[in-house]
Amino acid sequence: FSTAIAITEQPVSISVPVGYSFTLRCRAEGRTLLQYQWFCQHQSDCRQIPGATNPDLPIVAEQTKLYTCRVNDLYRNAVFSDWVKVEVHQCVARGLPPRLWRGEPVIILNPTEQRVEVGKPLQLQCASMGVPAPCYQWYRNGNLLEQHKRKKLWITHAKVSDSGTYLCCASNSHGEHWTNAVDVYVGEQSQPPLLCCTSPGARSKIALLVGNNCYQHHPNLVAPVKDVFELSRLLEQLGFQVVSLLD
Repeated sequence: FSTAIAITEQPVSISVPVGYSFTLRCRAEGRTLLQYQWFCQHQSDCRQIPGATNPDLPIVAEQTKLYTCRVNDLYRNAVFSDWVKVEVHQCVARGLPPRLWRGEPVIILNPTEQRVEVGKPLQLQCASMGVPAPCYQWYRNGNLLEQHKRKKLWITHAKVSDSGTYLCCASNSHGEHWTNAVDVYVGEQSQPPLLCCTSPGARSKIALLVGNNCYQHHPNLVAPVKDVFELSRLLEQLGFQVVSLLD
């Protein structure tokens, strides 16, 4: 005689600073008494966690590890939960969450400006803490990049058309947070573009754009970020050197 076991609540991945206390949860339903056993994997070593036989697993984040829970019944049927990642950030200088942090995304690594030769790899990277672990979405010149939904944006062979201003949005069920915007130039021999074609003595036109996305007592806004990109492109067409600042 066999019986089905259905997991009704899967554990969730988190991204937290070292020392953060959290409880992984797994819930299941079956026709008999259910037993739980948690496992963890660090690098290539997967092992059973001694004494971890409850649906809740309290942990103190020390190292990045993967976790799963096995649920079995009295008829030796068994199912495993999803593998989840507890990502631990050892060094968090800026962006450390406040004492009353509720798990909303906190950017701890911003992408950096890149100058890449045509045909060479282009890589941008960011990182955010969050509970649950944030999802990522990259943008170029304010336009969503449908294929780039990871912390690392990787383009194997960069083209001139990949040039532009990039930023990434980290989001989870508690909200969203945006990285700094950075400029990427793709060209021959990684030479930056000429900002002005006037003589050395001529005055250049400079425009400063500031888009405020985060407010202390108001939900984050998206429109200011997109507006900055749209105005930036328009002013560049009019011959301005544009400096864009977010938040």
